[in-house]
Amino acid sequence: MWGRIRERLTGPAVSARAERGGGREKRTHNLFEAAAAYVSACAEDDQDRIDEAAAWVSPEALSFGVSELACRAVIALARERDESPRKVARDLLGLPVA
Repeated sequence: MWGRIRERLTGPAVSARAERGGGREKRTHNLFEAAAAYVSACAEDDQDRIDEAAAWVSPEALSFGVSELACRAVIALARERDESPRKVARDLLGLPVA
């Protein structure tokens, strides 16, 4: 009954959207959540999760988030290994010692 009243007052599109979402908006993700989900999905080779995380933010924001995650990971690993971030980054990429 309430659905029909809502539809008459607001139109079919608004009524259908309210019924599907329960009146709540979809949760938005920030670029760091997107980057963490994207990188972990890449590490697990999960294409569905990669696509989902890539859709959460703009490509530019995702790129920034992935870059920030890489920097933080290299710094953390360098501290753990007691090595320079440069050495750790080159080692992770399999590059020869500079």
